[in-house]
Amino acid sequence: MEDNHQIVEQFLNYLKFEKRFSEHTAKCYGADLAQFGDFLLQTCDGEVSSDENASLHHPEGGTATATAVATAQSVDQLLLAADVNEARSYLAHLNGKAYSKATIARKLATLRSFYKFLVKTNRCSSNPLTAVRTPKQDKKLPRFLEYEEIKRLLETPPTETWLGARDRAILETLYSTGIRVSELVALNMDDVDFLGEIIHIRGKGKKERIAPISSSALQAIQRYMEFRNKRAQSNTNFDAKVLFVNKHGQRLSTRSVRRKMDKYLKMAGLDPNISPHTLRHSFATHMLNNGADLRSVQELLGHQSLSTTQVYTHLTTRKLKEVYDNAHPREEFGQDVYAPYEGPHDWSQGDESL
Repeated sequence: MEDNHQIVEQFLNYLKFEKRFSEHTAKCYGADLAQFGDFLLQTCDGEVSSDENASLHHPEGGTATATAVATAQSVDQLLLAADVNEARSYLAHLNGKAYSKATIARKLATLRSFYKFLVKTNRCSSNPLTAVRTPKQDKKLPRFLEYEEIKRLLETPPTETWLGARDRAILETLYSTGIRVSELVALNMDDVDFLGEIIHIRGKGKKERIAPISSSALQAIQRYMEFRNKRAQSNTNFDAKVLFVNKHGQRLSTRSVRRKMDKYLKMAGLDPNISPHTLRHSFATHMLNNGADLRSVQELLGHQSLSTTQVYTHLTTRKLKEVYDNAHPREEFGQDVYAPYEGPHDWSQGDESL
């Protein structure tokens, strides 16, 4: 009989090397599967002892390591044997823990993918998640900034220092292209085409695309690069291929971008709860408000499905209403249309206003 001790690891490798998921995404899938495995251990009615369960987080060494291996094998067996009732119990467990609908949906999606993989590789005969309905999620419109707020934020970083110039270039690039922060920090020097005014982006699932970039963003990048190149000459550890680097000359992290964003939001007097992703939402909303078609915005954002991009059409409703109010010929009669009802009219008396 095949040793299934490494089925989760094999699944994660499948995601990374065949489906081309990022390391971060695969890690999240692994965490979701570990949580489901823990749930199965706790509800298996004595099939796995409490000592084995405790050994899951026991430091390596001696008997504890052997016990942990045995527990891992038991978890694999429980995962393989899980049925629709256990899947529904897990859903109830997540609801009881007050997880959001979005989080529950993500965890169930992980399990669906995992069992689809097991069926595909002939480890399971059926997917127990097929009959489990994902909770309907609340529709939340993405937040965006008005252009005046964007302008204030972009002009906040000082350009007299190399870190200030870098941060200005980062904010300009995020708003100019609508790229994700993960895509921004992955940019290399040769990904920027100054002549063609485009950048080469490596997106989700290692999918690549080309996006236009504004002249203002390119000017900000050029100014930053003047500082950057001087520092690279005096720093032997400087990563020459990376576009946006930290003070040590290494690739900037997404967390660092978030910290910089928080700093400039405070300096600009804007809501500190705004995230770098808000610049992406603002980019899409402003593009649609200014006449871009949905398909073009979909391609610029790197969305696989048009339905993902359509959420931004809801954000443009106010703009459409303003256009309607200014252009529709019946709007001037609004007061007459919505005049209060004064009761039945006695038409026998005539009406001079007709």
